[in-house]
Amino acid sequence: MTDTEKASDLKSEGRSEKIIQERSLKRRRARLNEGRDRYLDMVQRERALMLEQGVARSTEQLLDMAGAAVISDLDDETIKDRATGDQLRAVLPVQSWLPLGVHLISLRDSALHIASLHEMNDKQIDTLISISNRSGFHVTSVEIEIWDRKELSDTLRSVHDLSADRCEKTLSLWIADIDNGLFLNQFQRDLMAEALQMRASDIHLVQDNNPDAPNWIQYRIDGDLIPMHLLPADAMARLTTLLKRDAGMNFGDRVTPKDGRFGFQWQGRAIDVRVAAGPQAQDGEKLTLRLLDRAALKGFDDLFRRHEDVADYLSKLLSPEIKGGGGLILLSGPTGSGKTTTLYACVQQIDRRRRHVLTIEDPIEYELRYATQWQVRPDMAGGGFADLIRAAMRHDPDYIVIGEMRDGDTVETSLRAAESGHTVISTVHADTALQTFERLRSLMPSERERSSTYTLAQQVGAILNQRLVRTLCQGCAHKVKASEFLDDHAIEQLGIDPCSMVRKHNTNGCDLCGRTGISGRTLLLDALLITLGAGQRNSVYEALIGNVNDILKEDGIIVHTRREGLVDLVLSGLVDPIAAISHLEE
Repeated sequence: MTDTEKASDLKSEGRSEKIIQERSLKRRRARLNEGRDRYLDMVQRERALMLEQGVARSTEQLLDMAGAAVISDLDDETIKDRATGDQLRAVLPVQSWLPLGVHLISLRDSALHIASLHEMNDKQIDTLISISNRSGFHVTSVEIEIWDRKELSDTLRSVHDLSADRCEKTLSLWIADIDNGLFLNQFQRDLMAEALQMRASDIHLVQDNNPDAPNWIQYRIDGDLIPMHLLPADAMARLTTLLKRDAGMNFGDRVTPKDGRFGFQWQGRAIDVRVAAGPQAQDGEKLTLRLLDRAALKGFDDLFRRHEDVADYLSKLLSPEIKGGGGLILLSGPTGSGKTTTLYACVQQIDRRRRHVLTIEDPIEYELRYATQWQVRPDMAGGGFADLIRAAMRHDPDYIVIGEMRDGDTVETSLRAAESGHTVISTVHADTALQTFERLRSLMPSERERSSTYTLAQQVGAILNQRLVRTLCQGCAHKVKASEFLDDHAIEQLGIDPCSMVRKHNTNGCDLCGRTGISGRTLLLDALLITLGAGQRNSVYEALIGNVNDILKEDGIIVHTRREGLVDLVLSGLVDPIAAISHLEE
C-alpha cells in the first residue's frame, strides 16, 4: 500500500469515527432532552406549591433533583461548557474563588456567570478562567451579574460559611477551650465541609480511652484512607457523642452496634450523613460516617459515556416497548465498587412519570423523586428483602429495584418477580460478570436449582460487573510517548502502539488534586449483554448447568472485558499505564 493510500485510509477512518461520535452525541442529547421535558410540568407545579409554602427552589434545582442532567455542547469527557452552580462549587478548589468574595452561579455556553461583592480586576478574572479550564470546564469569559448587595451577602453566608480551610483553626480554638459547645459544633460543621471539599466518601473516627491509642479522624478519598486530624481522647469522646445525638442514637450506649442519620446544608445543598457506631477495643467506640451528596451522583449518560453500546442496550431494557418486557438486570462487584451509584443512575433513566418504580433497600441512601422507596427491616416480621418483594408485586410496579441479593429466598423471589413481567434490577457480590451466575446459583436451594437456573437463563438481560479505577488529575499529569515511559514488555501487555501518547502520574500533584496527582475515579466494566430472544436461550441454560464459560461462545452474547476498558482509559489519558498493568495482573 502506498503512502497516499495509507493517508486516504486514515482520513476515511477519521471521518467515520467523527460520524459515529456525532451520532452518539445526538443520541445522548436526545435522551437528556427527553428526561428534562418529561418532568418539566410536574416540577413547575411543585415549584408553585413550594413558593406558596415559603420554600424557594428554582426550576433547574428541581429538575436536577429529579435526575434530569445538564446538557453540555461539548463531547469531551473531561470538558464541559455548561454546569450548575452546585457542580462548579463541587469541582473548583475553594481557595480559588472564596477569597474573591464571589458566588458561582452557573456556566452557560462557556461563559462563567458569577456575582461579586467587590469589583474584580483583570488578573483575578484571568485566574478564575484559568482555574476553571484546568478543572475540566470550558470557560472563555466571565459574566458578572448584578445582585442586590444584601441578597448577595446573605447567599454568600449561607453558601460559603462552611469553608474547608478553617477546620484546623476551629479545632485549635476548641482544643484550647474544650468545654466550649459553640466551638465543638463549629468544628463538626467545618469537619463535614472539609471532607466534602476533599471529595471524601466516608469519615472514620476512632475514640479510645487507652493512653497509648491514637484518636484519629480519617477521610476515605478515591478509595484510600487519609489520616487528617489527631484529637485527645476526651475531645474525641465529646465529638462522637455530638454526632450520635444528631443522628438520633443512644449516645450513652457504646457497646451495641447501631445506625442513624442526620442532614445539614453545605454550599446551598442538602447533604445526608449516614452514621454507623460500634465498640472499639475495651471501652472505646468507632464511628463511620457515609456522606451522601446528590450533586456527586453521576447521571446515566455520564456514567456510561465510554460504553455507548452498553448505555443503548440498557436504555432498551429500562424502557421496554411492551409492559413486562424488561427481564433482569444485575450489577455485581465487590463492596465499594460503585454498584449503588449505577443502580441509582439506572433508576434516573427510567420514565418515572409514566412508570411505577419501587425500590427495596437496606439502607435507603438517596431519596428518589417520583419513586416508591421501602426500607428493609430484617428484625420485623415481613420486613426482609424476600417478604418486601412479594408485597411489592401487589402494588402494581413496573420496576422493582432490589438493593442486594443476599440469600436464596431473595434470589428466588426476584426471579419470580422477573418471570411475572416486572423489570427487576439488583446488585450482588461477585468478582466477574461470569462469576455472577455462579454466585446466584450457589444461593439457590438445591431441590429447585435446575428450575431457578432455567428462569435465570430466560430472564437475565445484562450483567455489569464493575470496579472503580483512580483517574489522573488532568491539570498536572505528564503527557509522554508510550515508548519513552514503558518498556517493550509493558507495551505488549497493554497491546498499544509504542508511538501512542499516554499520561503518567505526577506524584507531586497540583492545587487541583490536593498534591496527589489523582482526581476522582471512573467506571471499569466487565459486562455481558444477552440479546437472545426467549426461544433462543436454551443454550444459555445448558451452559449454566454445565460449563458457564461456554456462554461466551454463544451468538447474541455481547462481551466487554475489563482489559478493553483499561486500554481505552490509558489511551484516553485518564489512567496511568503502570496502574493499568497492575489491574490487568489482578
